[in-house]
Amino acid sequence: MDNTQGSQQGNQQNNQNNANPFQNIKADNFDDTMNSNQMQQNFGQNFNPQNFSGFPPQGAFNPPAGAGFNPGGMIPQPPVTQPPTDDNKPKYTFGKMLNDFKTNIKLPSHNLKFDEVRFLRLLAGSISLTKDEKVKIIKSLPKLSQFQIDELMKILEEEQEKFTELSEKHGEQLEKLERKHVEDWHDIEAAVVAEEKAKQDQSEADEIRKKLGL
Repeated sequence: MDNTQGSQQGNQQNNQNNANPFQNIKADNFDDTMNSNQMQQNFGQNFNPQNFSGFPPQGAFNPPAGAGFNPGGMIPQPPVTQPPTDDNKPKYTFGKMLNDFKTNIKLPSHNLKFDEVRFLRLLAGSISLTKDEKVKIIKSLPKLSQFQIDELMKILEEEQEKFTELSEKHGEQLEKLERKHVEDWHDIEAAVVAEEKAKQDQSEADEIRKKLGL
């Protein structure tokens, strides 16, 4: 019984270690009341490249031990070799999809000093934030302090750098993740266009009612 419980606890610990290291990141607290400790707690401390030691899962294939004569004079089996790899195939580098980044997203009015184009590119390419969280961060921008936007930019830059480093070994998996988040950003852009169109239509309708005295 003790051995079974110990095994279960060990499996639970392994599952926790391999969990998404960004699963606790939330954008809810990106407002004017958030201090440095809260920012680190809600966003920064979960970003740890060490957590990616188990991502993506390593291959389960292990070739058998080298072939030698087995006891009893049995004829040895030929060694199993792995299929040749295409070393000439270029490896994907994280962030490549957004090299020529352009967007119709316009940030709300603010008094902060930072590179808006760079900020939007990093936010669009972030694979640690959900689509809803990205929208919430954009809308909360006017409430952020200069320190908070500086810290946010630093965190997004670190994410970009660390995943770029991981591209050498996990380029294929990162390419799939990045493609999904680029598609999510396109959804955000489409939603913004629809929202702006609705506001324009409502404004025109209000103007017509004023002219008619309604």
